[in-house]
Amino acid sequence: MTLPNFVDVPPGVSPREAFLTRAAVWLTFGAATSIVLSIWFSENLMLWPAVAALLLSGQKLRMPSIKLPLALFMLGTLVSLAFSGEIAHGLPQIRKLLVFLVLLAVYSCLRNGVVVRSIFLTWAVLGAVAALLGVAQFIVKFEEARQAGISFRPYYTTERITGFMSHWNTFSEEEMFILLMLAAFLFFASAARKRKWIWIGCLALLAVALILAWTRGVWFATVFGVFYLVWFWRPKLTLVIPVVVAALLFTPVVGDRLRSVVNPEQVDSNSFRKVAWSTAIEMIKRHPLLGLGPDGPKFHFQEYIPADSPRPLPVGFYEHAHNVYLQYGADRGIPTALMMVWLLVQVVVDFWRGLRRLPAGRSNRKFLLHGGIAVVLATMVDGVVEYNLGDSEFLLMFLVVVGCGYLALEQDVINDQPA
Repeated sequence: MTLPNFVDVPPGVSPREAFLTRAAVWLTFGAATSIVLSIWFSENLMLWPAVAALLLSGQKLRMPSIKLPLALFMLGTLVSLAFSGEIAHGLPQIRKLLVFLVLLAVYSCLRNGVVVRSIFLTWAVLGAVAALLGVAQFIVKFEEARQAGISFRPYYTTERITGFMSHWNTFSEEEMFILLMLAAFLFFASAARKRKWIWIGCLALLAVALILAWTRGVWFATVFGVFYLVWFWRPKLTLVIPVVVAALLFTPVVGDRLRSVVNPEQVDSNSFRKVAWSTAIEMIKRHPLLGLGPDGPKFHFQEYIPADSPRPLPVGFYEHAHNVYLQYGADRGIPTALMMVWLLVQVVVDFWRGLRRLPAGRSNRKFLLHGGIAVVLATMVDGVVEYNLGDSEFLLMFLVVVGCGYLALEQDVINDQPA
């Protein structure tokens, strides 16, 4: 049995180690790309075997420079769990920490620029397929509402498109990541001129799917990320972005949903998010250092709802804070939440410093670093209204982008080989 030779194997290694090295690379590639289709397949059939192959191969294990805030975040999570008194409740979040192994796998295994670039082009193709499925789902749901004789907006708000995912928010966030990385590729990569119309077509499909998904937090995060990319590509074109957003306010699909931010109706999520945020703040006030323990808010939410909250409670999901910063503060304490903020900011700082050292012109390194910053900024904006890093699909894709961005800081790893 042989695997493709498109993998750099150190000289002098045994055939067994060479096989395991190649296996680790391709399994890591599979884990990074198949996440667009299935979290179960990505983790169980790709990521865990990739980590096992990496450990058995004898390769040097590498982690990027965010290992200190990441280690402190994990330590804070474990300490919070130990003092929570409800260890069984927090075990799912401890298992979720294993997703961070994708950062180890990506940074240790994917030491080839063409392989790294291929991850994001594969994302673009699979994301476009998911977008087409989402458009088909939208048409079906529109017809269902019409045949049932009910208003489309209240029906669709709770029955939105999901693509290959189980929830519209996960679908929206994945499409956002793919769109931002594909835009960065088109704007900055040295190989972007080849087959660019294919990639522009994929970009258009991703944009349509994001619009139809009706996820406002992701809309704002995507606009923020796109604004960043356009500013460093063609600054004058940033003037077009507000015009496009203003035009969308007058479209039937987007307009009502955007205006609901300031003029919500019963079907919109504004009211229940206010309750969720105020409840999380109450948890942090009472347990500022260690929180309630990982996933503690899920089991004790009702106990901390402020007395002045509206009754009955607005319709919504009350098992987390719908804000990544408040959520980490509520279930792991302020110090651990700050470790995650440190990690996010450190990624942006490291990537920006790397960009400043690059020569003018297009390059694969520039595409990965600009795309990485756009993804982190979008993550931080989306995190204001959603517990996004608590979603395994989101977290895995985020870590793939971060790991590849840190590879781009190493000139001997990411170069400008032709596509």
